[in-house]
Amino acid sequence: MRKRGSKWQAGAGVALVGVLTSALLGGCSQEVRGEEDLAARPYTGTFYDDPPAAAGKPGEIVRSELAAGGPFGATAWRILFRSTDLTGRPVLNSGMLLEPDGPAPDGGRTIVSWAHPTTGSAEKCAPSRSVDPYVWIEGLRVLLDQGYAVVSSDYTGMGVGGPNSYLVGGTEGRNVLDAARAARDFLGSAASDRVLLWGHSQGGQAALFAAQLWKAYAPELDVRAVAVAAPATDLASLMRADIGDVSGVSIASYAFDAYSEVYGAPLDSILTPSAVAAVPTMAGFCLLTQNSALHDVAQPLVGRFLSGDPETTEPWAGLLAANTPGGMPIPAPVLVAQGLNDTLVRPSATAAFVAEEKRRGTDVVYDQIAGATHGTVANKAMPAVLRFFERSDRSNG
Repeated sequence: MRKRGSKWQAGAGVALVGVLTSALLGGCSQEVRGEEDLAARPYTGTFYDDPPAAAGKPGEIVRSELAAGGPFGATAWRILFRSTDLTGRPVLNSGMLLEPDGPAPDGGRTIVSWAHPTTGSAEKCAPSRSVDPYVWIEGLRVLLDQGYAVVSSDYTGMGVGGPNSYLVGGTEGRNVLDAARAARDFLGSAASDRVLLWGHSQGGQAALFAAQLWKAYAPELDVRAVAVAAPATDLASLMRADIGDVSGVSIASYAFDAYSEVYGAPLDSILTPSAVAAVPTMAGFCLLTQNSALHDVAQPLVGRFLSGDPETTEPWAGLLAANTPGGMPIPAPVLVAQGLNDTLVRPSATAAFVAEEKRRGTDVVYDQIAGATHGTVANKAMPAVLRFFERSDRSNG
């Protein structure tokens, strides 16, 4: 019999994520180091061992196992499923799938495909690889209470081997859509073709790319709406605003490592020699759960990380532009939530994205949340997200 989680467990998860995100932005205390150890407890089973071949139908489930400790009133599984990267190459993805207990409604459950914020880029940093993967899915409890099936991708290269996908929009977007396909594959008639996309920070970028790619890549899905919180939109301005502190250097190390691997861009064309030497080490640390170790390497590089301007130095300028969402209209309603106290994804950048999408004709609702920070905005946005999802899900599509 599978274990059931408690209401305390769900609340503690929200608090833990908030504490650790605050640590990223404001430094580490001894209390936070203890919380890091708690959050870093790895899954110790054999689910990820000897993964099957990646080749096959995108969205096809190739392995699953019941996951313990899930929210009360729901059943949870770890899943492996097939996807593709931005070049169309087959890749394998891991993730989580949760379904409310009890019979599905007529026509099947609507699927929420969750796109997680930055946890790192190494295999071990996948949210599903932690002993309590549920704490990373913001809004999980209320989404399940509304009757949605919730699925998530760890993104390619995390959980199981594959090319790096950190802030690689074309790969992340395909992963998010294939996670929804995987939920339909696994749940059968209990799932509908209706899909809602939901993402935070890096996951906001992933969800927006999924929406842009949807009709060409997964037209059998019926994407009803997209909700994003503090999305990573203009990557160049995001980097410019944040590179002057330890959090900006930490996150930039993931991005430069990924773009160097995926696109073959030489690191020594944009980074100082010290940064080139440090990037592989930083990329091996998980954000939040190894925050202290990551900061120890990143802090001496503040002000000495870049040797050039990524906004004007090629190929970096072009790569940042190519992985910035908004290059094409989004064919679904969009809710953008932004915390006005966010010092990582600045409100001005998000406002500019919203204005441009409205100019393109995208149906955008902009929810500016007073007092919300980068770490708290997703949970503070949930009442608006739920109303938006309910209204969009009941539309005629």
